[in-house]
Formats: sequence, structure tokens, C-alpha cells
Amino acid sequence: MKDLKMILAELIPKEQSKIKAFRELHGKDVIGQITVDMVYGGMRGIKGLVTETSVVDPDEGIRFRGYSIPECQKLLPRATGGEEPLPEGLFWLLVTGNIPTKEQVNWLSKEWARRSDVPEYVMKMIDNIPKDVHPMSQFSAAVTIMNRESKFGNAYSKGVNKEKYWEYIYEDSMDLIAKLPVIAAKIYQHSYRHKTKLCKVSPDLDWAHNFSELLDFRNPEFTELMRLYLTIHSDHEGGNVSAHTCHLVGSALSDPYLSFAAAINGLAGPLHGLANQEVLIWLTRLQNEVGTNVPTEKLKKFIWDTLKAGKVVPGYGHAVLRKTDPRYTCQREFALKHLPNDPLFQLVSKLYEIVPNILLEQGKAKNPWPNVDAHSGVLLQYYGLKEMNFYTVIFGVSRALGILASLIWDRALGFPLERPKSMSTDCLMAFVTKK
Repeated sequence: MKDLKMILAELIPKEQSKIKAFRELHGKDVIGQITVDMVYGGMRGIKGLVTETSVVDPDEGIRFRGYSIPECQKLLPRATGGEEPLPEGLFWLLVTGNIPTKEQVNWLSKEWARRSDVPEYVMKMIDNIPKDVHPMSQFSAAVTIMNRESKFGNAYSKGVNKEKYWEYIYEDSMDLIAKLPVIAAKIYQHSYRHKTKLCKVSPDLDWAHNFSELLDFRNPEFTELMRLYLTIHSDHEGGNVSAHTCHLVGSALSDPYLSFAAAINGLAGPLHGLANQEVLIWLTRLQNEVGTNVPTEKLKKFIWDTLKAGKVVPGYGHAVLRKTDPRYTCQREFALKHLPNDPLFQLVSKLYEIVPNILLEQGKAKNPWPNVDAHSGVLLQYYGLKEMNFYTVIFGVSRALGILASLIWDRALGFPLERPKSMSTDCLMAFVTKK
């Protein structure tokens, strides 16, 4: 069987040739128009990046290399006796564009287990961090300091040919993905369980199963949830903060450890990865003020009060999507199967029936439908992982699959240093007036 790196070595020249021919034919074609509102609005809607791994369609939702989430759930290999797709299969798909075989996924599980040892100095550093330091800060620090192990950094310092950059980025990315569950579990045990020793990573378990064991969660349903969670949170095209940050920092030829650490810092923001925590805080406040099993009118009043106070309903709306997030839907299906009577899930279900109509009536939201963050924290709470500050770390472990798959291709395709032109307001005014 050809391993992932061998397959990549065959794919890359074909993709390089395809893009070269496309640029020669259409390199001067205009693909969009930039408005002043876009410039001031966070570049929202500007077509300015190439990301091969996934695309978010406003109506269809996320597609991983052309496959929807329901298609991935159906086609990607599962663990023996499991029902949810394995994240290894999604990573293989993101890197190669092809659905892997069970044999290929098993190889990847064992390969990540083989690479999973974390240097002792990283583990000791986490032990010495005050327990009240936010888990995402610990996560970022651990990944940053581990760049001492970078094979790309070592090769670059020795003058490696740029045609081989992707090979060392691949090696670093594989090493990093393999080690992230161990680092994340170490942070969890250090901050919340006060354990100094972790269980060993088993070559006989898949990546998500090992992660669950490292966290000391051995409920088979929780393991299934981790497989689903780590798959659906893995990628969301290239313009979101974490993916774009990794791409940007990597374009300076920073190694994958430094690039991913930068992405983690972006993911930690409340407008990005921290959003699922914001949802739970809001739901908890709602529970405390009105309860769970309450009349619809009482819930409507609470929602309207939230909006009239100038706040948003967390977990609703999306920068691109104009329908219910498919990632929300598959988590809802998981909950209907495994925890249909959970009070918090029932509250989320009731909000799903109420909130979109209120947002439509308010008239401000372009997308009144729930996104992935409206549901994920509820599932983690149900299975006993109640430490909300840790949720974004799990998100980060998952997101590594997508953004590191993209980073491999960034170097394989020779993408240059990213350096957009900025303008002052006075220069922009003069430009628009002259035009």
C-alpha cells in the first residue's frame, strides 16, 4: 500500500501543472469587485484566497473536497462497531481529494500513534504553568515551544531546495497532529483533574478514541461524539480567522508549529472558536432566569429582551451560510439518537423553532439559522466534560486537520508571501474621487 506521502508526491506535480496552465490562460481575468464597504468591513466577501480543502456554499453549507457532511458520514470509513466517520479519513480526503480505504485510514491511525510522543520539556512546561492560565494560552505556548522539533526549520537552515519544502511541512504537520491530543489532554488534566501522568497512546485505537482515553472519558458514546466533533470542526474554507492566520504566517515560511500556534491565538477569540462557550453561558443564564420547561411566550420575551439590549443571540447567524449549518444538523441528529430527553438539548431544540422567526421579524440578520456553536457545547456538557474554557482547545485539535492539510499544499504549490496593499482613509477617499 502507498502511504500518504507517496500519494502526495504523485498528486503535487499534476496539480502544479494544472494551476500553471490555468494561470497562463486566465491569469488576467477579473473575478470580483472590491467596494469601500468591503475594505472597511473586514474584507468580508472579497475573493482573495485559494484554499483547496473545503468551500462553504451559502445554501449548501460546507463541502470537504466537494463532499457534503452527510456524504462524508456515509462514505468515510468508521471504527469497527462505530457509526461516525473517523477524522483520519477526513484528513486523508482533505489532503488527497479522495475518499480513503479502511486500510489507508488504519495506516494513518497507527502512524499518528507512532508519532505521538511529546518532548518531556513541553510536558514539564505545562506542569509549571499556573493552573488558572486559560487552556488556550497553555495550548499556544506548548505548540510554540515545540517548534524546536521542526524538521522544516532544520532543513531550511541547511538550505533545502524550495521544491522539497512541502515534504518537510508534511512531516511537521503529521508530527503535530499526532501530538495535539496528548498536549490537549495534558492541559486538561493539569488544569482540572490535577493528574501528572497520562495513559499511553495505543496503536490499536483511532485518533479520537485515544484522545478520549487521554482525557479519561471512556464512555463509547463520548468516543463516537469525539469522532464526529473532530471531523466536522476540521475545516471551513480559508477565510476564517484561524485558517487565514495559519496561511498568512506560513507564507513567511514560519514552520507549522509557529503557524498553527498563531492560528490557535485567533481561534481563542469570542468571535471565532470561543463562540460555543458564549452559547453555553447564554443558555445557562436563560435557564437560571426562566427555566427549561417553560412556555414559548416566556422564551420569546427573553430572546427579544436580549436583542433589545443590543446583544446577539449566540449560536445564530454565519458570515457565509444562508441556511441551517449542516454541522448543527448532524449534531442535532446525534443528540436525538443518544440524549433526546436531556433538558438542555430540549431547550436548544425549542430555541431552534423560535429564534429564526424572531430574527427574521427583527429584520437585521442575513442568516437567522443556527450555526455549529449552537449545539456542540450542549453535547460535551451531557457527557460530563463541563469545563467550558477547554472547549476551544478541542476545537483547535480538530481544526489542525484542515489548516495543516492546506499548509502542506501552500508550500507544494509555492504560494508566495502574503502581502495585501493597505490604504489610509485619505488615500482611499482620493482614489475613489479620482475614479
